[in-house]
Amino acid sequence: MTRTASQSLWYLTQSRMEIDPADLASAIEFEMGQQPLDFRTRLLVRDSLAALTTYWGEGRVAEWLVRSSQKSAIESIRQSDLGPIGFPSLQQRIMDAIQPETVRQFLRDLGSHIHHPAKIHIGGAIALILGGQISRHTEDIDVVDEVPPELRSQHELLDRLTRQYGLRLTHFQSHYLPRGWEARVHSIGRFGQLDVFGIDEYDIFAGKFFSAREKDFNDLRMLARSLDKEVTRQRVSEAKELMSVAGYAEQAAKNWYIVYGDNLLTR
Repeated sequence: MTRTASQSLWYLTQSRMEIDPADLASAIEFEMGQQPLDFRTRLLVRDSLAALTTYWGEGRVAEWLVRSSQKSAIESIRQSDLGPIGFPSLQQRIMDAIQPETVRQFLRDLGSHIHHPAKIHIGGAIALILGGQISRHTEDIDVVDEVPPELRSQHELLDRLTRQYGLRLTHFQSHYLPRGWEARVHSIGRFGQLDVFGIDEYDIFAGKFFSAREKDFNDLRMLARSLDKEVTRQRVSEAKELMSVAGYAEQAAKNWYIVYGDNLLTR
């Protein structure tokens, strides 16, 4: 079997702050097909199995192993004496990621309860999850500026959707986005009478540099692997309103230096 970097257990555990348990199980199976494994990889497999067992419980792990073509190899690793734990952070990082289809189900349900054409622009983590740029847990569907009045007034509906899907409509102001963002949106789809548009990934990425929140910084680290640095630098510089707010420019410069190792304003 040819090693595919994105399927690797090493890639998964090093590239994501939050690790979905199903993705971890798949990566363990993939890694076990790469025999022979060096000691550090066997240790990573062992510790990943322990973290998965803590999160899922023995019963669900047993059900997974019964179906796995790598059952014997995985059991062998579990029973090996490899010494002390080598990757102690794994147990704290496992969390069920929001699946794109769950978001689409939420939007279909939401759109079926409005009777006049409306549209929303979605940014934040949900737009990135729908686009496949990141995988993590979130409860917020961030709408630019405001939720349409016909939706905003349906409190019972919104409460039911939150209980059912684990998601809720929130909003943020458009001045947190770079200038010209409206021309770069893309269609996510039409859900009943609701047209949903996604904010461009670079505009979302640029906006996160102004944030002091840990989850936004973790998104920055992940997105920096795949997005063009100079395009991002330009978008950050186009967020004029944020750059003029006391403390925001300093936060952007700090985050930029940590992520990229150079000066935001130096080209």
